[in-house]
Amino acid sequence: MAIEILKLLVRSADSWIFEGSLSGLSDREWMALRYLARANKFSRTPSALANFLGTTRSAASQIAAALQSKGLVARKPFAEDKRSIALCLTEEGEKFLKRDPMNALRDRLVALDVTDQFRLRDTLRSVLDGLDVGKRRHHADICTECMFLIERGEGKDRHFRCQLFRKSIAQKDTTQLCAYFEGRSERGQLQAGV
Repeated sequence: MAIEILKLLVRSADSWIFEGSLSGLSDREWMALRYLARANKFSRTPSALANFLGTTRSAASQIAAALQSKGLVARKPFAEDKRSIALCLTEEGEKFLKRDPMNALRDRLVALDVTDQFRLRDTLRSVLDGLDVGKRRHHADICTECMFLIERGEGKDRHFRCQLFRKSIAQKDTTQLCAYFEGRSERGQLQAGV
């Protein structure tokens, strides 16, 4: 059964991984573009991109430069620290993502019954979290699942704060990816070597 599941996962990835170069982007460039489209304001740096891609900062900078040369990404200084740069999608980059080869797989997943979507998501998350813990690596995920997010108030008085960066976060940003994510239960697992 495990081999059959693995073959199905590889087959599903085959529907979009190797299609990337047909659109003028390598698979790594697609990964970077997808990540930057979903990353929060703290996670759009070359270092965070390198961490997400599992590569060096130099290699991530080359990928960002390739995306910039194609007009899909722009480098902008951070408002708080002009020495640091943020990698931001351009309008052309946002349009380009509409042609993402991964969209066909996404559409098939959307067509599933909601119960099956939740079951598949939870099962895959469990498998991947186990791989991350085993390799002692972190992954990007959304703020609402992160141990550093503090939520206070209700209704119009509701506000969010990241304990790690000691900064306020807009509610819309809590559903974006963060490269500094740490799950509520992960810290104990990583420290214990589970």
